[in-house]
Amino acid sequence: MSRLAELLEKVRIEYVQVMVDQGETEPYLTAHRVCNECLWLSGEELAALIDEDPKLLSARASDLIDVDRERPNPCVGAIVTSNIVAAALEGLLAVAVNRNWLEVDSEGRVLVDAHELDSVPAVHGVDYTEAGEFAPKRGRSHLSDLFHLAEKAYVERLEDGPHDAYQLALMVASDHAIFTPDELAPLLVENPLLLGLRGDDLLDDDLFEGDPPAGMIISAHLTEMLVQQLLERGVEVGAIGHDGEGQPLLSEAEEDNPTVH
Repeated sequence: MSRLAELLEKVRIEYVQVMVDQGETEPYLTAHRVCNECLWLSGEELAALIDEDPKLLSARASDLIDVDRERPNPCVGAIVTSNIVAAALEGLLAVAVNRNWLEVDSEGRVLVDAHELDSVPAVHGVDYTEAGEFAPKRGRSHLSDLFHLAEKAYVERLEDGPHDAYQLALMVASDHAIFTPDELAPLLVENPLLLGLRGDDLLDDDLFEGDPPAGMIISAHLTEMLVQQLLERGVEVGAIGHDGEGQPLLSEAEEDNPTVH
């Protein structure tokens, strides 16, 4: 059984036990509470879950974000967890219907008492921007190796002949960008703080309808980081001018952050 399946089964068992213990009352509120108490994992735990099932990075925020601070610009961890919570809640409501704790209408929709819906407490979730007890492993990370390869390719292209160093940086960053969930998942295990990344207008709203997959948020940030690293390397080798603080001198158009399309 997968880690996620085990977790959802644990939630189901906990829900049934709590309902029996409290006299089979407030089935919806109880399901909501159990899901949010059990499924908001630490950064390291969530990263391990995603590493085993990278498809979780395809999750989108949609209208599932219940944590107030996350709703306007949700982080990757909140997007993934909110989808897991929503799926688990749906499963627990099916359990409640099967045990006659809840009823369904003629169209199969679960009927929840109004007082339960009005009593749903705020969800506090987990702040995935905090490192907690996480400490990165010693030595070069997989991400460092990927960036090193991109930097090497960039410098080699610059040495081959004259180039627009900024456009070349965008091209090389695109060639070495990490987009697939299978590629991204191991990076989360190395650094769970990536779960704290937010969209921050780095993604094309038209392409993703303003609701990008969690994995694409990480990809956008990594691409931006790589472009900046390549530009700094361009300054070092004299292909790009710099100001008094060593920052790349780019035209106004070039200074716009690259957007993932």
